[in-house]
Amino acid sequence: MAAKELRNLVFVSGNKNKLIEVQAILADTVNVVSHKVDLPELQGTSQDIAKEKCKMAAEILNGPCITEDTSLCFNAMKGLPGPYIKWFFDALGHDGLNKMLEGFEDKSAYALCTIGFCKGPGHEPIIFEGKTNGKIVPPRGSGKFGWDAIFQPDGFDQTYAELSKEIKNTISHRYRSLELLKTHLAQEQAK
Repeated sequence: MAAKELRNLVFVSGNKNKLIEVQAILADTVNVVSHKVDLPELQGTSQDIAKEKCKMAAEILNGPCITEDTSLCFNAMKGLPGPYIKWFFDALGHDGLNKMLEGFEDKSAYALCTIGFCKGPGHEPIIFEGKTNGKIVPPRGSGKFGWDAIFQPDGFDQTYAELSKEIKNTISHRYRSLELLKTHLAQEQAK
């Protein structure tokens, strides 16, 4: 991939909050623009979902793109709700997600971000995963960004929603996966 192709990278998302985070994390690497593409909600593992979504998006956009799939995984429930967290959160909200764990002593969880990167149509997507361990707590902080108010990362006494953007963007699951993408893009650009 030539350096010229790396100037702009399309992030397939209509979520403005995610776009802001992705732009902040990748700011020194590539200019990220967003484009909302209606993709089917797939089932499977995080990696399978991300790979297929990214492949479809690259075909639709006819160029390089990244897609992002976020999972919130409860250890007591063997990783569920996982990649289906959006639907669980929409149906149950913060309190309902907490109630799912009422019968379990184990409140540990991990946030998983699976980034798919595809050079364009006909190319196989590459997957980058970032994981942040933590626990599920009663909601604290702003409820504006999905389930952030109930996820407290290990080593912190604040939830994602209570942390400043600057701190969150250096420890989050999204940050970790985007750092792997940055390394890959730098290697591609050096070729």
